[in-house]
Amino acid sequence: MKKLIVFAVSDSSGETAMQVAKTACSQFKNIEIEYERYPFITTDSILNGILNLAEKKKAIIFHTLVDTKLSNRVVEFTKTKGLRNFDCIQKPLQLISDQTDEHPEKITGLVHDLNENYFDRIAAMEFAVANDDGKNPQNLAQADIVILGVSRTSKTPLSLYLANKNLKVANVPIGPETQLPDEIWSINKNKIFGLTNSVEALKKIREARMLSYGLDVDTPYSNTQHIEAELAYARKLYNKIGCLNINVYDKSIEETATIIMESLNIDTREK
Repeated sequence: MKKLIVFAVSDSSGETAMQVAKTACSQFKNIEIEYERYPFITTDSILNGILNLAEKKKAIIFHTLVDTKLSNRVVEFTKTKGLRNFDCIQKPLQLISDQTDEHPEKITGLVHDLNENYFDRIAAMEFAVANDDGKNPQNLAQADIVILGVSRTSKTPLSLYLANKNLKVANVPIGPETQLPDEIWSINKNKIFGLTNSVEALKKIREARMLSYGLDVDTPYSNTQHIEAELAYARKLYNKIGCLNINVYDKSIEETATIIMESLNIDTREK
């Protein structure tokens, strides 16, 4: 059976995008559909993380983003990456505007279709945004999960995926030259998860990253010896903390998330 992954991305609850997606998908009985909802998306940084995750999973994106800039970002990204998207709000806004010669307010959240998990999910997404990439280390104690990893080990996409499961996640970059927050040592080691990857994979990912910015790939950031030193530091740190070490080289975001949730005895079923 063919499988389709559908993202519902919204600056509100995401209920509208989800219902449009489900209504369309209900007509295809021979396809296995997996839905992921990403509500309350109002910033470029969090949207970029979701788009990168969509690229990895080859997802179709249904979106209701009132902010034209964010909506256009989805359209441009999917066009560049060969993905598909359906804008559930901008076209209706334009249709009404053309008919009435009135301009839409462009204010997010004027309609809320609230469900049982809405506020928990929003709180988790907000927490992930506020505590991404080592920001606000004073909040680490409030996290359900703390993710550690060197650069480009998919910390942010993993945090977003787990936040979509109503889990408060903080992620912290590590490395020989990076100051580790003191708060780490007061956290239950079972809540901390350390990510690694292969040297070859990280080198390839980092070189592609540099090229995307129009920069020279021959830098310490993508140097083999430098990456080896970073990974050696990470393994030593994880052993010192006593946390679970996960090599993400051959794992999808879902697989890594499942390992983490099962380690914490958290229900891995879709909420």
